[in-house]
Amino acid sequence: MFSVMDQGARFPKVAAKAGHYESFYIKACQPGGGRGLWIRHTVHKRPGAEPNASIWFVFFDREAAGPRASKVTVAADQLSVPAGSWIRVADAEVGPGRAEGSLNTDGLAASWSLNFDGDDNPCKYLPADWLYEAPLPRTKFVAPLPDARFEGRLEIDDESIELAAWPGMIGHNWGSEHAERWIWIEGTGFPDSPGTYFDAGAARVKLGSRASPWVPAGMLVLDGVPHRLGGLGAIASTRIEESPTVCSFLLHGKDIVIRGRVEAPLHFLRGYDFDLAGDEPQMS
Repeated sequence: MFSVMDQGARFPKVAAKAGHYESFYIKACQPGGGRGLWIRHTVHKRPGAEPNASIWFVFFDREAAGPRASKVTVAADQLSVPAGSWIRVADAEVGPGRAEGSLNTDGLAASWSLNFDGDDNPCKYLPADWLYEAPLPRTKFVAPLPDARFEGRLEIDDESIELAAWPGMIGHNWGSEHAERWIWIEGTGFPDSPGTYFDAGAARVKLGSRASPWVPAGMLVLDGVPHRLGGLGAIASTRIEESPTVCSFLLHGKDIVIRGRVEAPLHFLRGYDFDLAGDEPQMS
């Protein structure tokens, strides 16, 4: 089921003199765990310049030595919003209910043909709709499908992988400036609690020469009941301790407290180096 999301891609309406970044991303995991897929369609525009766009692809496999990943960046002539879709970057396109694409680099060749659906309404992380049109916060984010199921086929080099009811989500973020530091934690496909999902992020924004405390925002849907997490009123009660391989968190909602910890060995992770002056991230 699809509802009106958030007016789709924002980059076509950005003024020539303005800076902008935007991404639509796919996250899906094999039922029971062990394998996961992340595909990100990204737009990056410096003030006064034409945008460029990238496809980021990562496949995680618990039994492998590490993730299989690659990234392709193209010029503005390979970026578009086809009718009925959210975005197309080079040979990759995603829109309501479907994602098709491919990339071929020295490190990896991959292609995918996926269908997806879900019953939940879009998850708006910000507490009021007017904040999505306001200058602040400079980063906006929403999940068009916060609790999705994926079907289809994925080809990576010489391996073919069938996706059958893989749980996951579709996300969309955009803005004029990346946060100084941020985390994102997401979970779907809980076998003992169908329909439950947890999706939360927190950011530290630059305030002059200093960074703000963690500003949290998110949603937990449990037993069909949504619980909004974070917001400006929850900054003082939020606790986040993070490193490259582990993150512990304490988040508050109006009537609920979420405490958790996520971690992974370093060789299971894929790193990206960000230039906070505005350059596209590079894989490492």
